[in-house]
Formats: sequence, C-alpha cells, structure tokens
Amino acid sequence: MEIIPTILEKDFDLAENRFSQIKNLSSWIQIDVVDNVFTSGKSFELELISKFNQRYSSLWDIHLMVKEPINWLKKCLFVDASRIYGQVEMMSNREIFVTEAKNLGLEVGLAFNIDTPVDNIPSECDLILLMARPAGFGTYPLDETIFQKITEAKKIGKKIAIDGGVTPDNFSQIKQFGVDIIYLGQYFLDLIHEKEK
Repeated sequence: MEIIPTILEKDFDLAENRFSQIKNLSSWIQIDVVDNVFTSGKSFELELISKFNQRYSSLWDIHLMVKEPINWLKKCLFVDASRIYGQVEMMSNREIFVTEAKNLGLEVGLAFNIDTPVDNIPSECDLILLMARPAGFGTYPLDETIFQKITEAKKIGKKIAIDGGVTPDNFSQIKQFGVDIIYLGQYFLDLIHEKEK
C-alpha cells in the first residue's frame, strides 16, 4: 500500500510551501485541480508546478476535478504528469477519456465522488479513485459508506485508491480494507511523524 501526499491550494505560494514540506517524503505527489464548476473554489494554475524548486524528481499525479477532464490532458503532459484521474461526474465519455490518456502514455484512473456509484469502468482504466467525503475544498469527516464502496469496487479488479477524510485516527481501519493507495492532505505529515516514533 502506498501513502501519497496531496496538494490542494488556491494560492500558489501556499502550494509551493506544501511542496517543500513533502517533496523528500514521497516519490509521488498528487496535485488536485479544481475549476469552480464541479465544486466551489478554484485551485492555482496547474502549469505553475513547473516553477516548484525540484531538487528531487517528483512523479506528478493529477486529480482533475474539472469540467471535461479530457480537455486538460495537454496541460498534464506539459507538467510531465505520470498519472491522472478524471472525475466521472464531469466527463461526457469515460471510454474516450481513458483511451486518449493511455494513448498519451499516461497511467489513468477514474475518480468517483462519495455519492456516485462505481460502474462502467473501461477495460484500459488502471485505477479507481474513491472519494471518502465530498470532493473539493473544505474539511469533511470520512463518510462511513466508503467501506462498503471499497468492498464493491475491489470486485472490479483494478487498483483502488481512496482520498479525503483520512486521519491518523481512522487510518488503520481504512488500511484493513486492502486499498492500494491512500491519498493524504493535511494529515500526511502527522502520519509520517507518527510512524517515525
């Protein structure tokens, strides 16, 4: 199981500060992109991550919480992304999104908000990202329905990732459900420091 830190910020300076805190702790870093359409608020411009002071090579994992994620694929290539997720609620055609991303050499996943059923997964899709609370800005607790959702999603035979609402208090419980990736925002550093004790 992998633990990957996330960056969800409206302000680039805050995003850069977050990057400086986590860049040496994980080879993967997820950048959350919000366009004020799928959910309220707008994150800093994706292209700006090329300005991060990268002494070490980071693998960019981009979570596109935007209208028509397929239209963002070129931006993801511009910043040398390795993996992308698109929110299914905002795309016209899952098959075309996955195929186009794979043709560009990207690892690709589909992201499902907490209330969205997990179905219609294209065969070429690599991962399924389950939001464990409503997507976007704001602090929300883990929605307990995520555990049944993980159980059902695992039957599909893809890698399963979870994002949102994960804290040091519920981390062990989530881990027991056998997910492949846990994305952590504000609690990533807390969890790393806890493991070092």
